[in-house]
Amino acid sequence: MIDLNADLGEGFGRWTLTDDEALLSVVTSANVACGFHAGDPSVMRRVCELAAERGVRIGAQVSYRDLAGFGRRAMDVPADELAAEVAYQIGALRVFAEAAGATVSYVKPHGALYNRTVHDEAQARAVVDGVRLAGDALPVLGLPGSRLLAAAEEAGLAPVREAFADRAYTPQGTLVPRREPNAVVEDAEAVVRRSVDFAVDGGVEAVDGTRVAVAARSLCVHGDTPGAARIAARVRAALEGAGVKVGAFA
Repeated sequence: MIDLNADLGEGFGRWTLTDDEALLSVVTSANVACGFHAGDPSVMRRVCELAAERGVRIGAQVSYRDLAGFGRRAMDVPADELAAEVAYQIGALRVFAEAAGATVSYVKPHGALYNRTVHDEAQARAVVDGVRLAGDALPVLGLPGSRLLAAAEEAGLAPVREAFADRAYTPQGTLVPRREPNAVVEDAEAVVRRSVDFAVDGGVEAVDGTRVAVAARSLCVHGDTPGAARIAARVRAALEGAGVKVGAFA
């Protein structure tokens, strides 16, 4: 079994980015932007309502405070401040999830924060401290082998290993930085093929042609990719066709 997640609610005001309604008919977990890199109260409310109606699990996609840069710019935030901001974002989303008859079920960092917590012990622990401050001992999604998942496990939170269907990997099992060429896999056929590879064989081909092992419980398809809903639907169909059950992680 594998979970299929996507980043949702990444609009702001009159600006719309993700096709939330279409994606929520495919994915099993929704990483909902909490207002720091994208999203606003109205967007968060609507996505939570749609997710609750369709039985999709709601996750808080927490970020550095960076609306202008979509949360993808490197920032240096003191640990205490970052922990408070993570808890703040979870709390904001929880209001709308509970109003919709659901709850926030997990936490996933976004963009620069996600990548920073792969190697940065202090930032990883700050995110975990923020999750604990928000309560409920929520599971944390992250890259296999990251400091974030190690810190989560040490704190008694469930670490959930994640793979990316549409991102290129280094031979070390990390994501190729977006500033580098071909960091994003744009070919739909390749995204589908890689998804089945992750779920069935537990690995993927790195940018240098070598094989890298990626043991993942959840698979991400980015919601801001053009045609993301169609690609996600093809990914799910291919997974199920390969005998993989698609369902939310426990």
